[in-house]
Amino acid sequence: LVFFFPVFNRKTGEPPLINGWIPYLGKALIFRKDAYKFLLDQQKEFGDIFTVHIAGRYITFIMDPFQYVYVIRNSKQLEFHEFANKMASKTFDYPALSKGKFPELKENLHRIYQYLQGKPLDIISDHMMKNLQDIFEWKCSQATDWETEKMYKFCCSVMFEASFVTLYGRVPAADGRKVISEIRDKFIKFDASFPYLAANIPIELLGATKKVRKELIHHFLLQNMTKWLGGSKVVQARQDIFEKYELLGDYDKAAHHFAFLWASVGNTIPATFWAMYYLLRHPEALAAVRDEIDHLLQSTGQKRGPTYNIHLTREQLDNLVYLESALNESLRMCSSSMNIRISQEDFVLKLEGNQEVVLRKGDWIALYPQILHMDPEVYEDPKEYKFDRYIENGKKKTTFYKAGRKLKYFLMPFGSGISMCPGRFLAMNEMKMFLFILLSHFDVELAENKAVRLDNSRMGLGILLPDADIAFRYKLRS
Repeated sequence: LVFFFPVFNRKTGEPPLINGWIPYLGKALIFRKDAYKFLLDQQKEFGDIFTVHIAGRYITFIMDPFQYVYVIRNSKQLEFHEFANKMASKTFDYPALSKGKFPELKENLHRIYQYLQGKPLDIISDHMMKNLQDIFEWKCSQATDWETEKMYKFCCSVMFEASFVTLYGRVPAADGRKVISEIRDKFIKFDASFPYLAANIPIELLGATKKVRKELIHHFLLQNMTKWLGGSKVVQARQDIFEKYELLGDYDKAAHHFAFLWASVGNTIPATFWAMYYLLRHPEALAAVRDEIDHLLQSTGQKRGPTYNIHLTREQLDNLVYLESALNESLRMCSSSMNIRISQEDFVLKLEGNQEVVLRKGDWIALYPQILHMDPEVYEDPKEYKFDRYIENGKKKTTFYKAGRKLKYFLMPFGSGISMCPGRFLAMNEMKMFLFILLSHFDVELAENKAVRLDNSRMGLGILLPDADIAFRYKLRS
């Protein structure tokens, strides 16, 4: 029995271990079925700190949000990038960014994220706004009366094309839009297998996924990308860096570009869907956000409609408090990211209240913000969508409490610390602009009376997808 069920003796100070009885898998199956419920159940039994055996890994969960800061600030002992590098290289089929083979490549790529902040962010956001308007103008030309579409498919079509053109440029061929649609369709097929790849399932066991991935990567070979017009500085800077590394083959560089595309839209598309879905499900939210949009256009002397170019500054976008609150509320309800750190050495993690956690080298530490997002102590009626939850006295609300104490972290859809998404500012701008143009151009309403629920198959991996699509209809506003 010991051969099949190895015993791991716990050291003094190590959290209680929840091992499971299935060799290797441990608690993987029940965790994957409903991680949120599983973790809450363990918290009730074992307290705020416990270790779970999941598919050969021992993951220590820190459930108390007041302890998050002690994990986040220990970035030297608790590392993220090596884990992310291994997972991404295997998922997207490029060689791991080892320091020996590719010196400073990881650091150079990280520095490029400056193009997604400050003034460069304004430039790329302006391009995204223009590309979104072009796509919606084309949609308008097709819509003479009420047009009915599936909402997730609609969001995917618009956001994928706008993001692709903004980042990589336009395909100059006469059928350029069709080419991007073909890339999008392949992307959707690959994305359906992403949870399995992230779980370390060999791609050979995932049907046509390997073939689809190879076809997608080939779209990003240099001979294809050089034909695209008007690409972004961030992608150009990545190309320039890759050219400095002779050991990176053409296929490897293309795989990096494909990975960057997935990082840009893989979570933004479902997040856009949920933001739109919840607004249409709640007429009072839709009316408040639309009034705010109309007021901004009126106050800046801009006209709405497909024939007018709307320009929004960063300050104007930031001042749309109802739009941002509604978007944050949908992110609170649909995000399910697991913030992972890996212990680089045997050490003692010191926490608030003189608590200590003994960690072994290679142990995983995890924060699971969905527990925080759905905590009734922090958010009253957490399962209810309240579009103005992040507004107080007409301004952005940034103070939330638990047990009478102010929380440093209360909304974490983009990760935390060293693992925080570097494209989060662009992603927020993109979703705001999508909703702004949609609601300024169109009357929109649901065409089906059904509730769409979260698909839990991506728990721990970011934004959850809907378990079904839903029809909506739209027409030009008079």
